[in-house]
Amino acid sequence: MSLPPTRAFEQVRVGDRVPELAIPLTRTLIVATAIASRDFQDVHHDPELAVERGSPDVFMNILTTNGLLDRFATSWAGPASVVRAIRIRLGAPNHPGDTLVLTGEVTGKDVEDRSVSLAVTGTNSRGAHVTGTVVLHLPGAEEESA
Repeated sequence: MSLPPTRAFEQVRVGDRVPELAIPLTRTLIVATAIASRDFQDVHHDPELAVERGSPDVFMNILTTNGLLDRFATSWAGPASVVRAIRIRLGAPNHPGDTLVLTGEVTGKDVEDRSVSLAVTGTNSRGAHVTGTVVLHLPGAEEESA
């Protein structure tokens, strides 16, 4: 299986939309990614303790949210893109049984360092889970054809 080509900086326009990505929020995803990121806070893996602390169930950690935004942006931009920054604000928690829907739009381009800024939003049934910006470096057209 070959990887899709990376978008060249010159191909991207302000206003371009990133295709929506829906991610089913399973208990396994929430627990496994918390453990994989070495976040052993009980609210991310123990339903009874999460309820004791006022949550209806376990919920996703911030490191997983960052990783999913990285996946969302680089899946659109391609394998030669490089994430330069992720700046986010968390809102409604992600609980098992829901779906996280990620959307994005190109809001800026920096010609000097060939970076693009994406405004990103992730929503679930409770509302906005995450809002923020992902900044990506993209190769130029000549780099892509080399």
